[in-house]
Amino acid sequence: MGRLWSLAAHLHTLAGPATMLLYPLYASVIAMESTSKVDDEQWLAYWILYSFLTLAEMLLQPLLEWIPIWYDMKLAFVVWLVIPQFRGAAFIYERFVRQKLIKRYAPSPSASASASAGGIGPSAKMKNKFADIISSKKGEREAS
Repeated sequence: MGRLWSLAAHLHTLAGPATMLLYPLYASVIAMESTSKVDDEQWLAYWILYSFLTLAEMLLQPLLEWIPIWYDMKLAFVVWLVIPQFRGAAFIYERFVRQKLIKRYAPSPSASASASAGGIGPSAKMKNKFADIISSKKGEREAS
């Protein structure tokens, strides 16, 4: 029984890197070589969210040490992000991240009025360009 428990513990330890890094790395390479943009979006969103999760985990490490099932919760969340049938990473990006970006970088009515008057600065141009890119991506996906 001791050997079985030891094997289960080692498999649990290997499940994290395999799920969080190895499979996403493999799937990202495959996605880059495919012609579909859907899988590109999924894996780019995954790496954005995984980077954010890793950064948050580093900052909150003293608190997370007190949560005994943190690693299991993180592993379950990452599995949901990774499994292509769920498209969890793309869902989170569409539902939360993209909405925040649009609110933050969408041109405001006052910026549009000053732009039409010719008083647009470099940062306003960049914000408008970013908002146009984000908005056009959504339209392209719905059309295809």
